[in-house]
Amino acid sequence: MAKKKLESSLLNMFVVLTVVTILSAAASAAMNSATLEPIKKAQQQKTEAAIKEVLPPFATLETKKVMVDDQELDCNYAYNDAKELVGVAVNSFTNNGFNGYIGVMVGFDSEGTITGYQILQTGETPGLGTKADTWFQKDGKGCIIGMNPEKNNITVSKDGGDVDAITAATISTRAFCDAIDRAYNAFKNGGNK
Repeated sequence: MAKKKLESSLLNMFVVLTVVTILSAAASAAMNSATLEPIKKAQQQKTEAAIKEVLPPFATLETKKVMVDDQELDCNYAYNDAKELVGVAVNSFTNNGFNGYIGVMVGFDSEGTITGYQILQTGETPGLGTKADTWFQKDGKGCIIGMNPEKNNITVSKDGGDVDAITAATISTRAFCDAIDRAYNAFKNGGNK
């Protein structure tokens, strides 16, 4: 016996599309729920690795939220065995990159001198703005390691500052400097416990 074909009508099309939409939404929700925890865990591991990378060796770590420009930033205070502050790692960001958001972990010693940084997230142009991960490091052309924002002008040299811009990526460099400035303000506002 041949199966009867569903009649093509507005009501039937509406019902079929509604069922397909509901099933698609349920599948998307299930996938999101299944991947949420692994993504969160991976981000936490990346943050912990960045903190260790930008600070000198430490024994204990204490995290405190600090307000800067109406935004909460995580300041991670690192102490040695004698409970002396050895550095602060600030999870900073800027929305001023060429492609928007750039997330940066910035390390400071107890005096505010930059000890290191790690790019946590970026959407900058490959081969240009993405060079920020090495350009400003100790052996990079625009090295900021060892600079203290209290004594050095952490802005692009084109703008009168002390930082050499990434070739053909001045907007990304300005954004990076903005994230460093935000991190330093969190360092200052946090009271340097």
